[in-house]
Amino acid sequence: MPATIITTDDLRDFKLELLDDIKKLLSKQAQGKLKKYLKSSELMDLLQISPGTLQNLRIKGTLPYTKVGGIIFYDSEEIQKVMDNNRVNHKMD
Repeated sequence: MPATIITTDDLRDFKLELLDDIKKLLSKQAQGKLKKYLKSSELMDLLQISPGTLQNLRIKGTLPYTKVGGIIFYDSEEIQKVMDNNRVNHKMD
């Protein structure tokens, strides 16, 4: 297995590409162009949770969803509301 050498220029290029991708995502979010409905796999990636955790959140009624033809969809605005409503703020004295 040949070794690959990564230079500082490679890292700089990667950083610039990554920052550009993040800027594009933020601008889409600001313009409201993110997907209205997310599939289970997309929501698991977004929240970084396992399939079992997602299923438990559905069963407990924590996450609202719609099932169409065996595919489960989540309204991204409703997911954001759930996240906002469950926000925990600790007071620092």
